[in-house]
Amino acid sequence: MMAYSNLAAAAPDPAARRKELYGLLGELPGRHRKITVRTISTEERPAYVLEKLELDLNGIEPAPAWFVRPKALSGRVPAILYNHAHGGDYRLGKDEFLKGRDVLQSPPYAELITSLGYCGLCMDTWAFGERATRTELDTFKHMLWNGKVLWGMMVYDSIRGVDYLSSRPEVDAGRIGTLGLSMGSTMAWWLAALDERVKVCVDLCCLTDFRALIEAGNLKGHGIYYYVPSLLKHFTTAQINALIAPRPHLSLAGNLDALTPTAGLERIDQELKAVYAALGKLEHWKLLRYNVGHEETPEMRREIIAFLKQFL
Repeated sequence: MMAYSNLAAAAPDPAARRKELYGLLGELPGRHRKITVRTISTEERPAYVLEKLELDLNGIEPAPAWFVRPKALSGRVPAILYNHAHGGDYRLGKDEFLKGRDVLQSPPYAELITSLGYCGLCMDTWAFGERATRTELDTFKHMLWNGKVLWGMMVYDSIRGVDYLSSRPEVDAGRIGTLGLSMGSTMAWWLAALDERVKVCVDLCCLTDFRALIEAGNLKGHGIYYYVPSLLKHFTTAQINALIAPRPHLSLAGNLDALTPTAGLERIDQELKAVYAALGKLEHWKLLRYNVGHEETPEMRREIIAFLKQFL
């Protein structure tokens, strides 16, 4: 495993490091293939307008998605790519965006995002929601046999999700953020690291330091989707997250959360503070910790709202 070092010195060329990170994600479809969209339905709800979409992002299987927008729009507005969690609930998927889940605060994020005047998109990722046609493990094995990496295909779809959001007439493509809890948290920071169009990153309860997770003996805590071949030969968690700098990044964690060992949180915080300080944007990095487990608290929700209002 590579040694932890001064990240400002370790990544003098962020573009090259992004290319290196993307290259670890297996054989991916072309980045510029045309996205096709089928609108299944449009529904006016009390708090927002809801569109059900089917997005062909990758040419392999469609991604069912929810797109929400405020009822009253004046010009282009910010947008959030919301990444749903895992939680062992393979059927919930993108419906978390509309319904919430037991470890999230109310209201659900579709309602919160539109109440702030933003648009939002949430897609079923591979093996979840309407895409749960194979188990997660079978999907991982099938892809591996074919030169693909499950996490890589998940990340690819999320990048294409930013492409789609950028094409929407309601969306200000210069003000796109990403947000999620648990697996959705991991997607938020990977996506923001790889795609500079993401201007604000908010991750809840899954900024996991890889080495600390190994030291804690809890590799079983993450699903098989999480594991990328040869990743630790090239990157630490902090080095991936350093690629987000100097863009605003809020991370929220529970000190009692087994998926984010506290030694790892301290290591990441120290290293990212150094990176952001070197770039003159220390105020853009914020890690907040609470004496809770793997859940969003009312205090976290307030911090998220304030951060989005400040930076997006």
